[in-house]
Amino acid sequence: MTPLTHQRPPRLLFLVTVDWFFASHFLARACAAQRAGYEVLVMTHLEGEHARLRAAGLVPIHWQVRRRGLNPLTELRSLWQVVRAYRRYQPDLVHQIALKPIIYGTLAARLSGVRHLINAPVGMGFVFTSKTALARVLRPLLRLALRWLLNPPGSRVVFENADDRAQALAGGLVREQAAVLIRGAGVDVRRIRPIAEPPGIPKVLLVARMLWDKGVGEFVAAAHLLRARGVRARYLLIGGADPDNRACIEPAQLQAWCAEGVVEWLGHRHDIAALMADAHIVALPSYREGLPKALLEALAAGRPIVATDVPGCREAVIAGQTGLLVPARDPVALADALAYLLECPRLRHRFGNAGRRLAEQAFTTEQVERATLALYSTLLGV
Repeated sequence: MTPLTHQRPPRLLFLVTVDWFFASHFLARACAAQRAGYEVLVMTHLEGEHARLRAAGLVPIHWQVRRRGLNPLTELRSLWQVVRAYRRYQPDLVHQIALKPIIYGTLAARLSGVRHLINAPVGMGFVFTSKTALARVLRPLLRLALRWLLNPPGSRVVFENADDRAQALAGGLVREQAAVLIRGAGVDVRRIRPIAEPPGIPKVLLVARMLWDKGVGEFVAAAHLLRARGVRARYLLIGGADPDNRACIEPAQLQAWCAEGVVEWLGHRHDIAALMADAHIVALPSYREGLPKALLEALAAGRPIVATDVPGCREAVIAGQTGLLVPARDPVALADALAYLLECPRLRHRFGNAGRRLAEQAFTTEQVERATLALYSTLLGV
């Protein structure tokens, strides 16, 4: 893309609750924007990626916010911090990621005169997946807030999958001309390459934060069922606990599952490409997703997938071509699908090859960067 010319570089500010999510899912796009001539600021709760953001040439701004926070005074302070930042930096464009940044950021934009917004609801989160009493109370309130704040004048709304876009349109949350589909964070198909399956006992990976709504409980239950049937395999949980998420699985529970000898929890890892190369199947029995990066990495690695037939997962998995889809919250169906693939190396190979082709055709990092930069240019009229 041709670099922008401007009296000063156009100022792009990302608003996102946690820095590790930004680094994982949006850093590549931020760097692409910087190469295209933008000054890029990132307002987030800085937990461990501050140096990485600075090294990339971005401007980190600490945001005192908690994803699960509900205390009115604390939340008002978080909101006011965003208002002050928008007034101070006067960004030409703000890219707001996930529900709390969308709500607080859109309110702050109205109070500070910021005109151009991109709102990205990503995976919708705990409130829309949980069956708890708290989620049932919050859900209608959040829908009301989104009806008012998701798609104000001068904004675009980016959806990661076609299901969420269609649902938002049907619910009147977004204007059709403002509803944009950019499918996930993309995957670097040059870095993650397919290689032949390793020998030995097959390995099934679940790569996700250790949350109940990622289907971790169902994965463990399926592993128990398969062991009882005599199906030989190793079942690996890859991902850290996330205590600021209300769906977090306590480390004690994860350790108890490991002690039973059915699953192995390896915690948070940075060597996902190597882990995929050493695996045979990737599973994600999630209740709902935006577009899970782990599944895009599985496609790029040429690994077959077993996932749930829910928004986000079915965007990456073509049933019967790149993997298998099963109902959510159904460990028996999950176990049956895993057993089918574990017993059929040829089918794993065919699904893996088709998945690699799909990653190259539809989910590369470069495609996501181009679509995002085109959207920025459209909003700013450059």
